[in-house]
Amino acid sequence: MLKILRSAIRSETVRMVKPERIREYSHQTTQTKYPKRIFSGIQPTGSVHLGNYFGAIQRWVELQNAGEEVLCSIADLHSITLPQDPKKLRENTLLMAATLVACGIDFEKSILFQQSKVPMHTELCWVLGTITTMPRLAHLPQFKEKSESLKNIPLGLYIYPVLQAADILLYKATHVPIGQDQAQHIQLAQDLAHTFNRKFGQTFPIPHSLISDGPSQRIKSLREPMKKMSKSHTDPKSRLDILDEPDVLLEKIKKAMTDFTSEVTYQPEKRPGVTNLINIHSLFTGKTPDEICKEAVELNTGQYKLVLADIVIEKLSPIRADILRLTKEPAYLDEILKKGTERATELATNCSEEVMNKVLGTDTIQEVKNITNTANIM
Repeated sequence: MLKILRSAIRSETVRMVKPERIREYSHQTTQTKYPKRIFSGIQPTGSVHLGNYFGAIQRWVELQNAGEEVLCSIADLHSITLPQDPKKLRENTLLMAATLVACGIDFEKSILFQQSKVPMHTELCWVLGTITTMPRLAHLPQFKEKSESLKNIPLGLYIYPVLQAADILLYKATHVPIGQDQAQHIQLAQDLAHTFNRKFGQTFPIPHSLISDGPSQRIKSLREPMKKMSKSHTDPKSRLDILDEPDVLLEKIKKAMTDFTSEVTYQPEKRPGVTNLINIHSLFTGKTPDEICKEAVELNTGQYKLVLADIVIEKLSPIRADILRLTKEPAYLDEILKKGTERATELATNCSEEVMNKVLGTDTIQEVKNITNTANIM
């Protein structure tokens, strides 16, 4: 299959969405007013770490508390792109629900739901799959990076970005908070929205990326500070997980890679390890890197790590306690997801009916029926 894909890539030019085209798309949809709606999703695989917490979840909480309409999807369908233990996946879905609530997602203000419980996600994925191409998908980073280490490549890994686009467009989301590594996938959603609108009439808003370039997007691995903190890293000491016990957090921070200079200074290029620790400190306290360095002027990096560990433990311990409490109430978590799913399904059904009417011509059939009924009455 990989040979076929590579051949297809060579035989057809991959169409990427250029910035000017995105602006063009936005201009074309200005006549149709869509309510501002923010969509984001997170996979229920592995424990949430600081990169997830600050880079994604805290941003959703801020948007929610600012009065924005936010949908938070626990993307279990995306999880099965690679093999999963069904029982473990179920446990992780409830754990993710507990984590999001403990971190500040208010299920009364936001729509918190389980992706697989809304079947219109896969329905729209199929429709969007008919208007995109193999070379377009093969060019995306998700497929290129993960397929390199696989002998047999699952089709789900290849069409993953189409399902991601369906997640966004199904709710007519206008904004999507993302990291820089997801930019190309949002461009695919923008491209598919434009293509569908052109072929079938105005249906979807062109979703805008909400890309943050602050310290929350620059949390790095504790063991390899040139790489981002990741769930998939084989060394658990590379990340600080929300559920880590205090002594584990302390040990991980003490073992964090720095360098041979004892002074605490903020130098992203020259001293990425120390800079990473300062960024984490800044995110937890709101202090600037300069303020942190001034406070630590008499400390060496080893002593500074102990100061940082105290701060991290103090901030994460209440969240950890809430998560553990909530996981003991699976019926309560199920009820939260059920209510969120009902709200999400209402929005998804409206969009799905509109899409199917346009793609399958049901509107035309209904019009014929209406004309027939009117003729019979007369």
